[in-house]
Amino acid sequence: MLLNLAAERRVLFLGGKGGVGKTTVASALALHAAREGRRALVVSTDPAHNLGHLWDQKVGDRLTRLGDGAGGRLSGIEIDPDASTDQHLKDVARTLRKLMPENLAGEVDKHMELSRRSPGTHEAAVLERMTELVETGMDRFDLVVFDTAPSGHTARLMALPELMTAWTDGLLARREKSQKLGAAMRGLDGDRGKAVLGSSAPRDPVEERDEEIRSILLRRRDRLAGLREVLTDRARTSFAIVLAAERLPVLETIALHEELTRTGVDVGGLVVNKRSPADRGDFLARRHAVEEEHLGTLRTALPEVPLQQIPLKEEDVVGPAALERFARKL
Repeated sequence: MLLNLAAERRVLFLGGKGGVGKTTVASALALHAAREGRRALVVSTDPAHNLGHLWDQKVGDRLTRLGDGAGGRLSGIEIDPDASTDQHLKDVARTLRKLMPENLAGEVDKHMELSRRSPGTHEAAVLERMTELVETGMDRFDLVVFDTAPSGHTARLMALPELMTAWTDGLLARREKSQKLGAAMRGLDGDRGKAVLGSSAPRDPVEERDEEIRSILLRRRDRLAGLREVLTDRARTSFAIVLAAERLPVLETIALHEELTRTGVDVGGLVVNKRSPADRGDFLARRHAVEEEHLGTLRTALPEVPLQQIPLKEEDVVGPAALERFARKL
């Protein structure tokens, strides 16, 4: 199921409760795609990165060839939320300094420092980085696989493009209303202030600033709208939820599915990882029966979503050889 899902999409997100094996599944999918001749990128958005541990090599916030690179076709990257936040705030500060008088530069710095500790700043920065990686990833790679943070964080992140686009549209509407009011007030002056015929009067600096602000907001809105278009395009993008056959992961999966479908994201499959065998002794057989009860709850709640089970393995999955063996189960 998962291999077919990845073969038919350009972007694939893997999410779910922490510790269920999202990084392993994401890496195995990307490696299989690369072995099949596709250029693949696996991106970790989880602040508690495991990508480097899984591949037994250093992976940071820049494109890194994974393993032997599958002929140079496989790369990985771990988004650094602190570095992303720093860059995000630097970009915002640079823009503000262009729009504000020089004597207010100190106030801009104070505002940026307060923003660093404000709720949502890290999420906005990660969203900016994710947007960049979706754009550049789809240009340079045939498949981009996102290994996301635990469910709650991911649900908020996937909803942000819609929320921030609406917020930006609201700002643009208010600016438009303000500009019309300003033009009407200036019109009350009649012919006063009009340039003499043939003269080249300088533009009003307030008008220039307003136009620059509007241009910035439009670029931001268009970029976020582009990301949302990709996230909600079922032909290009899908989301698979990885879980364990336990009560809490099952309930969390049902809630995550509801959040994702509400935001228009296609959930293409459910992956039950580390499934206990039924024929390896009484203990595991009883464990298998308990898991079956929990999966019954999942099937009842989400009967239309394809479900795949991956058996519990005897070995740790570390390195390309183990990942290739794991990919055969997908």
